[in-house]
Amino acid sequence: MQDRNRPADLEALEARLALDLLWLNQPPKAWMPSRDVNGSPVLDVAVIGAGLCGLVALAALKKVGISNARAYDRSPQGFEGPWMTYARMETLRTRKDAVGPALGIPSLTFRAWFEAQYGAQAYLDMGLIPRPMWMEYLVWYRRVLDLDVANETVFSGLEFREDGFLALQLETGGQTTEVLARRVVLATGLDGLGAPTQPEVATRVSPRFVKHGADLIDMTSLMGKRVAIVGAGASAMDNAAAALEAGAARVDIFVRRPDIQRIDKFTGVGSQGMTHGYLGLPDTDKWTYMVAGERAQIPPPRHSVQRVSRHPNAFFHLASPVDDLVETGDGVEVVTPKGRYAADLVIFATGFSVDFGKRPEFAALRDRILLWQDVYSPPAGWEHAGIGATPYLGPAFEFRPKPDLDTATADAVSRVSCFAYPAVPSHGKITSGIPSISEGATRLATGLARSLFVEDRAYHLDRFLGFDTPELLGDEWTDADLHEEMNRTNG
Repeated sequence: MQDRNRPADLEALEARLALDLLWLNQPPKAWMPSRDVNGSPVLDVAVIGAGLCGLVALAALKKVGISNARAYDRSPQGFEGPWMTYARMETLRTRKDAVGPALGIPSLTFRAWFEAQYGAQAYLDMGLIPRPMWMEYLVWYRRVLDLDVANETVFSGLEFREDGFLALQLETGGQTTEVLARRVVLATGLDGLGAPTQPEVATRVSPRFVKHGADLIDMTSLMGKRVAIVGAGASAMDNAAAALEAGAARVDIFVRRPDIQRIDKFTGVGSQGMTHGYLGLPDTDKWTYMVAGERAQIPPPRHSVQRVSRHPNAFFHLASPVDDLVETGDGVEVVTPKGRYAADLVIFATGFSVDFGKRPEFAALRDRILLWQDVYSPPAGWEHAGIGATPYLGPAFEFRPKPDLDTATADAVSRVSCFAYPAVPSHGKITSGIPSISEGATRLATGLARSLFVEDRAYHLDRFLGFDTPELLGDEWTDADLHEEMNRTNG
Protein backbone atom coordinates (compact mmCIF):
# COMPACT_ATOMS: atom_id res chain seq x y z
CA MET A 1 0.00 0.00 0.00
CA GLN A 2 1.28 3.47 -0.88
CA ASP A 3 2.58 5.39 2.12
CA ARG A 4 0.36 8.46 2.09
CA ASN A 5 3.06 10.49 3.86
CA ARG A 6 5.74 9.82 1.22
CA PRO A 7 5.64 11.54 -2.16
CA ALA A 8 5.43 9.03 -4.97
CA ASP A 9 7.90 10.90 -7.15
CA LEU A 10 9.89 14.08 -7.42
CA GLU A 11 7.01 16.07 -8.88
CA ALA A 12 4.87 15.22 -5.87
CA LEU A 13 7.71 16.16 -3.52
CA GLU A 14 8.09 19.52 -5.20
CA ALA A 15 4.36 20.15 -4.83
CA ARG A 16 4.63 19.24 -1.16
CA LEU A 17 7.63 21.55 -0.74
CA ALA A 18 5.68 24.40 -2.32
CA LEU A 19 2.86 23.76 0.15
CA ASP A 20 5.30 23.62 3.07
CA LEU A 21 6.74 26.98 2.03
CA LEU A 22 3.24 28.41 1.69
CA TRP A 23 2.30 27.23 5.18
CA LEU A 24 5.52 28.73 6.54
CA ASN A 25 4.80 32.02 4.74
CA GLN A 26 8.00 31.65 2.77
CA PRO A 27 9.40 33.75 1.36
CA PRO A 28 8.09 36.51 3.66
CA LYS A 29 7.07 39.96 2.51
CA ALA A 30 9.81 42.29 1.30
CA TRP A 31 11.06 44.79 3.87
CA MET A 32 14.33 46.10 2.43
CA PRO A 33 14.47 49.50 0.71
CA SER A 34 15.76 49.31 -2.85
CA ARG A 35 18.96 51.14 -3.71
CA ASP A 36 20.46 52.17 -7.02
CA VAL A 37 23.45 54.13 -8.26
CA ASN A 38 23.03 56.04 -11.52
CA GLY A 39 20.04 53.90 -12.34
CA SER A 40 21.80 50.60 -11.71
CA PRO A 41 20.36 48.48 -8.89
CA VAL A 42 22.50 47.65 -5.86
CA LEU A 43 22.40 44.13 -4.46
CA ASP A 44 21.61 43.83 -0.79
CA VAL A 45 23.94 40.82 -0.55
CA ALA A 46 26.44 39.40 -3.03
CA VAL A 47 27.65 35.88 -2.31
CA ILE A 48 30.97 34.73 -3.74
CA GLY A 49 30.71 31.00 -4.37
CA ALA A 50 27.68 28.80 -5.06
CA GLY A 51 28.75 25.53 -3.53
CA LEU A 52 27.09 24.17 -0.41
CA CYS A 53 27.80 27.26 1.71
CA GLY A 54 26.81 29.70 -1.01
CA LEU A 55 23.50 28.01 -1.81
CA VAL A 56 22.37 27.64 1.78
CA ALA A 57 23.40 31.25 2.45
CA LEU A 58 21.11 32.41 -0.37
CA ALA A 59 18.29 30.20 0.89
CA ALA A 60 18.64 31.47 4.47
CA LEU A 61 18.69 35.09 3.29
CA LYS A 62 15.51 34.49 1.31
CA LYS A 63 13.95 32.98 4.42
CA VAL A 64 14.43 36.24 6.36
CA GLY A 65 13.11 38.40 3.52
CA ILE A 66 16.38 39.37 1.86
CA SER A 67 15.69 38.29 -1.70
CA ASN A 68 17.81 40.89 -3.51
CA ALA A 69 20.83 38.61 -3.29
CA ARG A 70 22.86 36.79 -5.91
CA ALA A 71 25.73 34.30 -5.85
CA TYR A 72 28.60 34.22 -8.32
CA ASP A 73 30.57 31.08 -9.10
CA ARG A 74 33.43 30.51 -11.53
CA SER A 75 32.32 26.97 -12.37
CA PRO A 76 29.63 25.82 -14.80
CA GLN A 77 26.31 24.84 -13.25
CA GLY A 78 26.54 21.42 -11.65
CA PHE A 79 30.27 21.71 -10.97
CA GLU A 80 30.25 24.17 -8.08
CA GLY A 81 32.28 23.14 -5.05
CA PRO A 82 34.54 20.08 -4.88
CA TRP A 83 32.01 17.33 -5.51
CA MET A 84 32.57 16.87 -9.25
CA THR A 85 36.09 18.27 -9.48
CA TYR A 86 38.80 17.37 -6.97
CA ALA A 87 36.74 15.36 -4.46
CA ARG A 88 37.70 11.74 -5.11
CA MET A 89 35.79 9.81 -2.45
CA GLU A 90 33.17 7.31 -3.55
CA THR A 91 30.66 8.49 -0.94
CA LEU A 92 30.29 11.41 1.40
CA ARG A 93 31.96 11.04 4.78
CA THR A 94 28.97 12.59 6.52
CA ARG A 95 26.28 10.26 7.84
CA LYS A 96 23.31 10.11 5.49
CA ASP A 97 20.74 11.36 8.04
CA ALA A 98 22.47 14.72 8.56
CA VAL A 99 19.85 17.24 7.45
CA GLY A 100 22.39 19.53 5.81
CA PRO A 101 21.05 22.66 4.07
CA ALA A 102 17.33 21.93 4.58
CA LEU A 103 16.85 24.88 7.00
CA GLY A 104 14.34 22.94 9.08
CA ILE A 105 12.06 22.04 6.14
CA PRO A 106 11.54 18.25 5.97
CA SER A 107 10.59 18.19 2.29
CA LEU A 108 13.87 19.95 1.44
CA THR A 109 16.13 17.28 2.92
CA PHE A 110 18.30 14.90 0.95
CA ARG A 111 16.28 12.01 2.39
CA ALA A 112 13.01 13.42 1.05
CA TRP A 113 14.60 13.98 -2.38
CA PHE A 114 16.07 10.46 -2.44
CA GLU A 115 12.97 8.61 -1.22
CA ALA A 116 10.76 10.47 -3.69
CA GLN A 117 12.74 8.84 -6.49
CA TYR A 118 13.97 5.53 -5.10
CA GLY A 119 11.74 4.73 -2.12
CA ALA A 120 12.16 4.42 1.62
CA GLN A 121 13.67 0.93 1.53
CA ALA A 122 16.40 2.04 -0.86
CA TYR A 123 17.29 4.80 1.59
CA LEU A 124 17.50 2.33 4.46
CA ASP A 125 19.66 0.02 2.34
CA MET A 126 22.08 2.79 1.38
CA GLY A 127 25.18 3.12 3.53
CA LEU A 128 26.52 6.56 2.71
CA ILE A 129 25.47 9.07 0.07
CA PRO A 130 27.25 8.61 -3.28
CA ARG A 131 29.25 11.74 -4.03
CA PRO A 132 27.78 12.46 -7.52
CA MET A 133 24.27 11.99 -6.11
CA TRP A 134 24.93 14.72 -3.54
CA MET A 135 25.72 17.10 -6.40
CA GLU A 136 22.45 16.11 -8.09
CA TYR A 137 20.63 16.99 -4.87
CA LEU A 138 22.30 20.41 -4.67
CA VAL A 139 21.32 21.14 -8.28
CA TRP A 140 17.72 20.26 -7.37
CA TYR A 141 17.93 22.36 -4.17
CA ARG A 142 18.99 25.40 -6.17
CA ARG A 143 16.20 24.91 -8.71
CA VAL A 144 13.28 24.35 -6.37
CA LEU A 145 14.22 27.33 -4.20
CA ASP A 146 14.79 29.49 -7.30
CA LEU A 147 18.14 30.72 -6.03
CA ASP A 148 19.82 33.44 -8.07
CA VAL A 149 23.26 32.21 -9.20
CA ALA A 150 25.48 33.51 -11.98
CA ASN A 151 27.77 30.71 -13.17
CA GLU A 152 31.05 30.92 -15.07
CA THR A 153 31.65 34.27 -13.41
CA VAL A 154 35.01 34.92 -11.79
CA PHE A 155 35.27 37.28 -8.83
CA SER A 156 38.46 39.24 -9.48
CA GLY A 157 38.44 42.15 -7.06
CA LEU A 158 36.73 44.08 -4.26
CA GLU A 159 36.81 47.83 -3.68
CA PHE A 160 35.48 50.01 -0.86
CA ARG A 161 33.55 53.02 -2.16
CA GLU A 162 33.08 56.37 -0.46
CA ASP A 163 29.30 55.95 -0.53
CA GLY A 164 29.60 52.80 1.60
CA PHE A 165 28.76 50.33 -1.13
CA LEU A 166 31.09 47.50 -1.99
CA ALA A 167 32.20 47.21 -5.63
CA LEU A 168 32.82 43.74 -7.01
CA GLN A 169 34.81 43.18 -10.19
CA LEU A 170 33.44 40.18 -12.08
CA GLU A 171 34.72 38.54 -15.23
CA THR A 172 32.39 36.65 -17.57
CA GLY A 173 33.28 35.50 -21.05
CA GLY A 174 36.33 37.73 -21.17
CA GLN A 175 34.35 40.82 -20.17
CA THR A 176 34.78 42.63 -16.83
CA THR A 177 31.78 44.17 -15.13
CA GLU A 178 31.24 45.92 -11.80
CA VAL A 179 28.44 45.05 -9.43
CA LEU A 180 27.61 47.05 -6.32
CA ALA A 181 26.41 45.44 -3.10
CA ARG A 182 25.69 46.49 0.45
CA ARG A 183 27.09 43.29 1.93
CA VAL A 184 29.42 40.62 0.57
CA VAL A 185 29.57 37.02 1.79
CA LEU A 186 32.66 34.97 0.96
CA ALA A 187 31.42 31.40 0.62
CA THR A 188 34.62 30.21 -0.96
CA GLY A 189 35.10 26.79 0.61
CA LEU A 190 38.14 25.07 2.06
CA ASP A 191 40.64 27.45 0.48
CA GLY A 192 38.36 30.36 1.31
CA LEU A 193 41.05 32.94 2.02
CA GLY A 194 44.17 31.26 0.76
CA ALA A 195 45.38 28.29 -1.18
CA PRO A 196 46.31 24.63 -0.96
CA THR A 197 49.32 24.12 1.33
CA GLN A 198 52.47 22.32 0.31
CA PRO A 199 55.66 21.99 2.34
CA GLU A 200 58.89 23.57 1.13
CA VAL A 201 60.21 20.19 0.00
CA ALA A 202 57.61 20.18 -2.80
CA THR A 203 59.45 23.05 -4.51
CA ARG A 204 62.71 21.13 -4.91
CA VAL A 205 61.68 19.36 -8.10
CA SER A 206 59.97 20.36 -11.33
CA PRO A 207 56.26 21.17 -10.89
CA ARG A 208 55.42 18.43 -13.38
CA PHE A 209 56.27 15.87 -10.70
CA VAL A 210 54.16 17.46 -7.96
CA LYS A 211 50.43 17.94 -7.43
CA HIS A 212 48.20 18.92 -4.53
CA GLY A 213 45.25 16.75 -3.57
CA ALA A 214 42.93 19.63 -4.53
CA ASP A 215 44.34 19.94 -8.04
CA LEU A 216 42.45 18.67 -11.06
CA ILE A 217 44.34 15.48 -11.88
CA ASP A 218 43.63 13.25 -14.85
CA MET A 219 43.70 9.99 -12.95
CA THR A 220 43.61 7.95 -16.16
CA SER A 221 47.09 9.28 -16.95
CA LEU A 222 48.42 7.43 -13.89
CA MET A 223 47.90 3.98 -15.35
CA GLY A 224 51.13 2.04 -14.94
CA LYS A 225 52.75 4.90 -12.99
CA ARG A 226 54.37 5.03 -9.55
CA VAL A 227 52.48 7.47 -7.33
CA ALA A 228 53.51 8.83 -3.93
CA ILE A 229 50.89 10.27 -1.57
CA VAL A 230 51.98 12.53 1.28
CA GLY A 231 49.50 12.66 4.15
CA ALA A 232 47.24 10.43 6.20
CA GLY A 233 43.89 12.19 6.16
CA ALA A 234 40.75 11.48 4.18
CA SER A 235 41.98 13.37 1.12
CA ALA A 236 45.20 11.35 1.09
CA MET A 237 43.24 8.10 1.11
CA ASP A 238 40.85 9.32 -1.59
CA ASN A 239 43.71 10.30 -3.89
CA ALA A 240 45.54 7.05 -3.24
CA ALA A 241 42.43 5.00 -3.98
CA ALA A 242 41.65 6.97 -7.14
CA ALA A 243 45.19 6.38 -8.43
CA LEU A 244 45.01 2.66 -7.65
CA GLU A 245 41.63 2.31 -9.31
CA ALA A 246 43.00 4.11 -12.37
CA GLY A 247 45.63 1.38 -12.72
CA ALA A 248 48.69 2.90 -11.01
CA ALA A 249 51.49 0.35 -10.81
CA ARG A 250 52.35 1.24 -7.23
CA VAL A 251 51.10 3.74 -4.66
CA ASP A 252 53.18 4.64 -1.58
CA ILE A 253 51.47 6.57 1.23
CA PHE A 254 53.91 8.48 3.44
CA VAL A 255 52.73 9.27 6.98
CA ARG A 256 55.00 11.37 9.18
CA ARG A 257 53.48 10.09 12.42
CA PRO A 258 54.21 6.64 13.84
CA ASP A 259 50.53 5.74 13.48
CA ILE A 260 47.44 6.94 11.62
CA GLN A 261 45.14 8.94 13.85
CA ARG A 262 42.18 6.84 14.98
CA ILE A 263 39.94 9.12 17.08
CA ASP A 264 37.76 11.90 15.68
CA LYS A 265 37.43 14.23 18.65
CA PHE A 266 35.08 16.77 17.08
CA THR A 267 32.60 14.17 15.85
CA GLY A 268 32.76 12.45 19.21
CA VAL A 269 31.65 15.55 21.09
CA GLY A 270 29.41 16.99 18.39
CA SER A 271 26.01 18.17 19.63
CA GLN A 272 23.52 21.00 19.35
CA GLY A 273 25.22 22.41 22.43
CA MET A 274 28.51 22.60 20.57
CA THR A 275 26.84 23.96 17.43
CA HIS A 276 25.09 26.81 19.22
CA GLY A 277 27.30 27.22 22.28
CA TYR A 278 30.80 27.37 20.82
CA LEU A 279 30.32 30.97 19.67
CA GLY A 280 29.85 32.08 23.27
CA LEU A 281 33.05 30.51 24.59
CA PRO A 282 35.95 32.67 25.76
CA ASP A 283 38.85 32.88 23.34
CA THR A 284 41.06 30.68 25.49
CA ASP A 285 38.58 27.80 25.22
CA LYS A 286 38.14 28.25 21.47
CA TRP A 287 41.90 28.25 20.99
CA THR A 288 42.28 25.10 23.08
CA TYR A 289 39.62 23.27 21.07
CA MET A 290 41.22 24.27 17.77
CA VAL A 291 44.84 23.56 18.64
CA ALA A 292 44.07 20.27 20.38
CA GLY A 293 41.92 19.26 17.42
CA GLU A 294 44.63 20.17 14.93
CA ARG A 295 47.25 18.24 16.85
CA ALA A 296 45.03 15.18 17.17
CA GLN A 297 43.98 15.52 13.53
CA ILE A 298 40.90 13.94 12.00
CA PRO A 299 41.27 10.29 11.04
CA PRO A 300 40.26 9.14 7.58
CA PRO A 301 37.04 7.10 7.51
CA ARG A 302 37.53 3.37 7.94
CA HIS A 303 36.00 2.62 4.55
CA SER A 304 38.37 5.12 2.89
CA VAL A 305 41.42 3.33 4.26
CA GLN A 306 39.99 -0.05 3.29
CA ARG A 307 39.39 1.26 -0.22
CA VAL A 308 43.19 1.69 -0.42
CA SER A 309 44.39 -1.33 1.52
CA ARG A 310 42.42 -3.81 -0.59
CA HIS A 311 44.96 -3.20 -3.35
CA PRO A 312 48.12 -5.33 -3.01
CA ASN A 313 50.19 -2.59 -4.66
CA ALA A 314 49.39 -0.02 -1.96
CA PHE A 315 52.08 0.53 0.68
CA PHE A 316 51.69 2.48 3.93
CA HIS A 317 54.91 3.99 5.33
CA LEU A 318 54.49 5.12 8.94
CA ALA A 319 56.97 7.38 10.75
CA SER A 320 58.10 8.48 7.28
CA PRO A 321 58.17 12.25 6.88
CA VAL A 322 59.34 13.37 3.46
CA ASP A 323 62.78 14.90 4.03
CA ASP A 324 63.63 15.52 0.39
CA LEU A 325 62.57 15.10 -3.22
CA VAL A 326 65.27 14.44 -5.79
CA GLU A 327 64.79 14.44 -9.56
CA THR A 328 66.04 11.33 -11.35
CA GLY A 329 65.52 12.19 -14.99
CA ASP A 330 62.06 10.90 -15.80
CA GLY A 331 60.91 10.74 -12.18
CA VAL A 332 61.73 11.62 -8.59
CA GLU A 333 62.94 9.91 -5.47
CA VAL A 334 61.04 10.45 -2.24
CA VAL A 335 63.56 10.55 0.59
CA THR A 336 62.42 9.55 4.09
CA PRO A 337 64.29 8.42 7.22
CA LYS A 338 63.49 4.84 6.19
CA GLY A 339 64.69 4.93 2.61
CA ARG A 340 64.33 6.29 -0.90
CA TYR A 341 61.31 5.51 -3.08
CA ALA A 342 60.89 6.07 -6.80
CA ALA A 343 57.83 7.91 -8.06
CA ASP A 344 56.49 9.40 -11.25
CA LEU A 345 54.16 11.77 -9.40
CA VAL A 346 53.95 13.02 -5.80
CA ILE A 347 50.53 14.16 -4.54
CA PHE A 348 50.59 16.28 -1.39
CA ALA A 349 47.31 15.90 0.51
CA THR A 350 48.43 18.53 3.00
CA GLY A 351 45.43 20.80 3.44
CA PHE A 352 44.86 24.52 2.97
CA SER A 353 46.05 27.73 4.58
CA VAL A 354 44.93 31.34 4.91
CA ASP A 355 47.26 33.38 2.73
CA PHE A 356 46.01 36.68 1.32
CA GLY A 357 49.20 37.00 -0.69
CA LYS A 358 47.94 34.18 -2.91
CA ARG A 359 44.50 35.71 -3.38
CA PRO A 360 44.88 39.11 -5.09
CA GLU A 361 41.10 39.46 -5.33
CA PHE A 362 41.05 39.99 -1.55
CA ALA A 363 43.67 42.77 -1.56
CA ALA A 364 41.16 45.22 -0.04
CA LEU A 365 41.01 43.05 3.08
CA ARG A 366 44.68 42.23 3.46
CA ASP A 367 46.26 43.95 6.51
CA ARG A 368 42.88 45.47 7.41
CA ILE A 369 41.14 42.63 9.22
CA LEU A 370 41.78 41.29 12.68
CA LEU A 371 43.35 37.85 12.80
CA TRP A 372 43.47 35.54 15.77
CA GLN A 373 47.17 36.28 16.16
CA ASP A 374 46.28 39.98 16.63
CA VAL A 375 43.97 39.42 19.58
CA TYR A 376 45.07 36.27 21.40
CA SER A 377 48.40 35.23 22.85
CA PRO A 378 48.35 31.51 23.64
CA PRO A 379 50.23 30.07 26.61
CA ALA A 380 53.61 28.49 26.01
CA GLY A 381 53.33 25.22 24.17
CA TRP A 382 49.99 26.10 22.60
CA GLU A 383 51.21 28.21 19.70
CA HIS A 384 49.81 27.49 16.24
CA ALA A 385 50.68 29.73 13.30
CA GLY A 386 47.95 28.35 11.04
CA ILE A 387 45.13 29.09 13.45
CA GLY A 388 46.69 32.43 14.33
CA ALA A 389 46.42 33.43 10.66
CA THR A 390 42.67 32.85 10.48
CA PRO A 391 40.25 35.81 10.74
CA TYR A 392 38.86 36.81 14.12
CA LEU A 393 35.20 37.13 13.12
CA GLY A 394 32.20 38.80 14.66
CA PRO A 395 28.93 37.06 15.63
CA ALA A 396 27.50 37.22 12.08
CA PHE A 397 30.73 35.97 10.45
CA GLU A 398 31.69 39.58 9.68
CA PHE A 399 35.34 40.57 9.48
CA ARG A 400 36.45 42.78 12.31
CA PRO A 401 38.57 45.80 11.30
CA LYS A 402 41.97 46.54 12.75
CA PRO A 403 41.78 49.37 15.29
CA ASP A 404 44.02 51.80 13.37
CA LEU A 405 41.65 52.10 10.39
CA ASP A 406 39.62 55.22 9.67
CA THR A 407 35.91 54.94 10.36
CA ALA A 408 34.82 54.59 6.74
CA THR A 409 37.28 51.80 5.99
CA ALA A 410 36.48 50.03 9.26
CA ASP A 411 32.78 50.11 8.42
CA ALA A 412 33.47 48.74 4.94
CA VAL A 413 35.54 45.86 6.32
CA SER A 414 32.69 44.85 8.63
CA ARG A 415 30.31 44.67 5.66
CA VAL A 416 32.15 41.57 4.39
CA SER A 417 31.45 38.16 5.95
CA CYS A 418 33.45 34.94 5.81
CA PHE A 419 31.04 32.03 5.52
CA ALA A 420 33.76 29.53 4.65
CA TYR A 421 36.17 27.12 6.32
CA PRO A 422 38.42 29.84 7.84
CA ALA A 423 35.47 30.81 10.08
CA VAL A 424 35.86 27.62 12.13
CA PRO A 425 38.14 28.99 14.91
CA SER A 426 35.68 31.83 15.57
CA HIS A 427 32.38 29.97 15.09
CA GLY A 428 33.18 26.29 15.53
CA LYS A 429 32.69 23.49 13.02
CA ILE A 430 29.63 25.10 11.51
CA THR A 431 31.07 25.99 8.08
CA SER A 432 33.28 22.94 7.63
CA GLY A 433 30.80 20.47 6.21
CA ILE A 434 27.22 19.31 5.91
CA PRO A 435 25.91 18.55 9.44
CA SER A 436 25.53 22.08 10.91
CA ILE A 437 25.42 24.16 7.75
CA SER A 438 21.77 25.19 8.22
CA GLU A 439 22.49 26.51 11.71
CA GLY A 440 25.46 28.42 10.32
CA ALA A 441 23.46 29.91 7.47
CA THR A 442 20.67 30.92 9.84
CA ARG A 443 23.21 32.69 12.06
CA LEU A 444 24.62 34.46 9.01
CA ALA A 445 21.25 35.51 7.58
CA THR A 446 19.79 36.77 10.85
CA GLY A 447 22.98 38.68 11.56
CA LEU A 448 22.90 40.33 8.14
CA ALA A 449 19.20 41.15 8.53
CA ARG A 450 19.93 42.81 11.88
CA SER A 451 22.88 44.74 10.46
CA LEU A 452 20.96 45.99 7.43
CA PHE A 453 17.90 46.93 9.49
CA VAL A 454 20.02 48.96 11.90
CA GLU A 455 21.83 50.63 9.02
CA ASP A 456 18.44 51.59 7.55
CA ARG A 457 16.97 52.56 10.91
CA ALA A 458 16.02 56.08 9.76
CA TYR A 459 14.09 54.63 6.81
CA HIS A 460 12.25 52.12 9.00
CA LEU A 461 11.51 54.71 11.70
CA ASP A 462 10.12 57.13 9.10
CA ARG A 463 7.89 54.36 7.74
CA PHE A 464 6.68 53.69 11.27
CA LEU A 465 5.99 57.32 12.07
CA GLY A 466 4.38 57.94 8.70
CA PHE A 467 2.20 54.83 8.61
CA ASP A 468 -1.44 55.98 8.58
CA THR A 469 -3.48 53.16 7.04
CA PRO A 470 -6.42 52.75 9.46
CA GLU A 471 -7.31 49.37 10.84
CA LEU A 472 -10.70 50.69 12.00
CA LEU A 473 -13.01 52.94 9.99
CA GLY A 474 -15.13 54.29 12.87
CA ASP A 475 -18.31 52.44 11.97
CA GLU A 476 -17.48 49.35 14.01
CA TRP A 477 -19.06 50.64 17.27
CA THR A 478 -21.43 53.25 18.74
CA ASP A 479 -20.46 55.59 21.58
CA ALA A 480 -22.54 54.73 24.66
CA ASP A 481 -23.44 58.37 25.41
CA LEU A 482 -24.56 58.93 21.84
CA HIS A 483 -26.60 55.73 21.96
CA GLU A 484 -28.45 56.89 25.12
CA GLU A 485 -29.07 60.33 23.63
CA MET A 486 -30.57 58.74 20.52
CA ASN A 487 -32.87 56.62 22.69
CA ARG A 488 -34.06 59.69 24.61
CA THR A 489 -34.71 61.56 21.39
CA ASN A 490 -36.61 58.66 19.89
CA GLY A 491 -38.49 58.03 23.12
